[in-house]
Amino acid sequence: MTDLLAGLGRRSLDFFERLGRGHLFLLRVLASVPGLVRRPGLVVKQVWSTGVQSLIIIVISGAFVGMVLGLQGYNTLVTFGAEESLGLVVAKSLLRELGPVVSALLFAGRAGTALTAEIGFMKATEQLSAMEMMAVDPLRRIVAPRFVAAIIAMPLLAAIFTAVGVLGGYFCGVGLLGVDDGSFWSQMQAKVLLMEDVVNGVVIKGVVFGAVISWIAVFEGYDAVPTSEGVSAATTRTVVHSSLAVLGLDFVLTGLMFN
Repeated sequence: MTDLLAGLGRRSLDFFERLGRGHLFLLRVLASVPGLVRRPGLVVKQVWSTGVQSLIIIVISGAFVGMVLGLQGYNTLVTFGAEESLGLVVAKSLLRELGPVVSALLFAGRAGTALTAEIGFMKATEQLSAMEMMAVDPLRRIVAPRFVAAIIAMPLLAAIFTAVGVLGGYFCGVGLLGVDDGSFWSQMQAKVLLMEDVVNGVVIKGVVFGAVISWIAVFEGYDAVPTSEGVSAATTRTVVHSSLAVLGLDFVLTGLMFN
């Protein structure tokens, strides 16, 4: 029993120690962000790497999620004779929840792991140490551009996911199930609100999710044990911690925004 309590206490202390180091790391990264104004090309390159190269999985997933929403929504609404509201249901579901959350999970699995692995292998091959020896700050040159690029890319990917999902719902509901075309779009246009749905759902959630995922990804890579096993473990932690953080923050943000 004593050994069990000792192990639990040791793991708890390790968790809080790592959490503290993560927050100090975040402060150092934020302090390095203003220096990127003089070198915007670093951010643009990382936006391409993290955002544009994630478009394929975002577009394909958004289309199938939208079609599933259209099918399930129609089967539910037709019971109450309200199948004309299918467009509104699809749009609200994607804008408020599924768009930012699913795209964030996909972003964490694709771009987050890539960031962790890239920085982790740079540490394992002593590239970061070499930069420090040449008086080049790795946080400003390597970490900060990737952190900012992920924050920029995430809401854009969430918006694309949502737009493609709405088109997928339209294809399934109108094209396959025979819902009236005018009713599908008119109710969506009349009842989808800019601030409450688009800004709160896609923009704010997208920025918050992007910041958290990029923070976890770059910290895990920068803090990884400089071996192949250490980088592999850091990549796994990035996926797990990012997914849990996204789901937990989604509950908190939804409670604050739509209460």
